[in-house]
Amino acid sequence: MSMAMAALSLLAATTAQAAPPAADPAPVVAAERAFSARAAEIGVAPSFLEYMTDDAVIFAPDVVLAKAFYGKAPPPKLPRDGGTLLAWWPNFAGVARSGDLGFTTGPATVNGGPPGIFYFTVWARQPDGGWKWILDSGVDADGGSAPGQTATPLVLPPGDAKPMGAAAAMDRVRAAEMALAAQAKTDAAAAYKAVLAADARVQGSKLAPAADPAAVDRELATRPKAIAFGPIGGSASKAGDLAWTFGDARWAGGRGHYVRVWQRRAGKWALVFDQIIAVEKADGKG
Repeated sequence: MSMAMAALSLLAATTAQAAPPAADPAPVVAAERAFSARAAEIGVAPSFLEYMTDDAVIFAPDVVLAKAFYGKAPPPKLPRDGGTLLAWWPNFAGVARSGDLGFTTGPATVNGGPPGIFYFTVWARQPDGGWKWILDSGVDADGGSAPGQTATPLVLPPGDAKPMGAAAAMDRVRAAEMALAAQAKTDAAAAYKAVLAADARVQGSKLAPAADPAAVDRELATRPKAIAFGPIGGSASKAGDLAWTFGDARWAGGRGHYVRVWQRRAGKWALVFDQIIAVEKADGKG
């Protein structure tokens, strides 16, 4: 073997060793299930406080720190004493190859009624190895066909194995978001179709969350033709293969917020989850 061939072989072996393996989303799924179970024990607000990071955010209706919001909530009447029972469970989950960033989404019920809400949670692994949520949101949607609580969640396939720094990953995700936003000003559906993965999940209307291309087309058809997006925040995994973003969305006669998950696939960033949460003001103005 020549010196050049040996060097190439060594480089290939080093690169293969540096690539993080596909991570298992089971810990994220377990955290979500424990979070929901805790709400039944101590009430919604206390459980949310227990499982959130200090900088976690929610839409109430605009972006606020979750700790300040739930910290002001009065002591809840527990479900066992006749209080509201909010239950939810994951039916779709994903995690970064570096095992530090993940998400789950699925149906939710109120007092044992039929699923009519679909939540979305972004999770971050903590220094002690546990998981806490950094964003929680949801939309009203048809849950008649949603898998039950004991169903095994579907899992997002792993993204590119070649490592990329988190900062570099976010630079590329921001560029992808800017391109999407530029086209969405005139044709939102076309802007989405240019970046949506074939197995992407899209939700926001009263329809059941879209999980296949035909359903995605139906969901996109419910959205305004033109949408103005404005980014607010998000973060990328240490492996640079997964990122989440959120921001403002405005359209003729209305406004809201978006939440997205991007995954690096074959060297490009694909949108694997998108949710738009409409904001309705008391004065009727968007």
